[in-house]
Amino acid sequence: FKLLIILMVAFDIAEAQELKANITIVSSQVQNNVNQNVFRTLQSALNNFINNRKWTSDNYQQNEKIECNFLFNLQSTSDLNVYNASLTIQAARPIYNTSYLSPIINFKDDNVIFKYVEFQVMEFNENRVSGSDALTSNLTAVIAYYINMILGFDYDSFSLKGGDPYFQKAQNIVNNAPDGRGISGWKAFDGIRNRYWLVENMLNSRYTIMHDVYYNYYRLGMDKLYEDENGARVEILNVLNLLNNFITDNPNKMISQFFFQGKSTELIKIFSKAPQQDKARASELLQKLDITNAGKYKDELK
Repeated sequence: FKLLIILMVAFDIAEAQELKANITIVSSQVQNNVNQNVFRTLQSALNNFINNRKWTSDNYQQNEKIECNFLFNLQSTSDLNVYNASLTIQAARPIYNTSYLSPIINFKDDNVIFKYVEFQVMEFNENRVSGSDALTSNLTAVIAYYINMILGFDYDSFSLKGGDPYFQKAQNIVNNAPDGRGISGWKAFDGIRNRYWLVENMLNSRYTIMHDVYYNYYRLGMDKLYEDENGARVEILNVLNLLNNFITDNPNKMISQFFFQGKSTELIKIFSKAPQQDKARASELLQKLDITNAGKYKDELK
């Protein structure tokens, strides 16, 4: 009977988690005098921290979990057990009536620094984000921040402004982030595209149209492609018009560039079948809005 209770509790916990995250640590640029077992232990510890922690009050079924990737590329520093890292975060959203996963986040953060001693406990308390050691706490603070941003964008894509509680949690992390030598990315003056500005853009009342962009793109557009491809395509074209208006009124905002990262192949596939007039309009908008991939749109949406 006790075993049955334990199994039932374990099953409930397994169902409750929100994320299906894959964590990769690349340590090829770390000096040779560091034991590589440290990074295998770190990868395992991060896997437990991300996948086994409860991040929301909602219960998720296995097929509802958000698929995401965290890729750390580490470099040594002059300090023992302290590493600089770039962190690539990717998250995908399932599209209704298909097996397709649409990219919702594809972002690289080049400003991660942290201290890790093998077997140290991964701790994070949203009421004490900075912990007792800034460099040690910075790792879990960065991870918790991006998990809340993933949840925010995912919830926003299913209900209008549904992600606000998670954006607010992310902003709380920014406001109380670890502060110390070498730590950056948390403050307005650290750059124009960092953790501070990403969540600021999503909570700034002047930029509220971005919530419509995410909801309309996924819920009214992508989720309807199977049952009404033409209607869904019109909705996605409307999203591009919304983004065009937003960028005209608010140039050089991080969120507009962030939205397009990882979406070029998807957008080309969507509009390659469009009527010529819509295809031409989409190509014109996309070349203007997603400058990094302008050449691809020009060549493939003729």
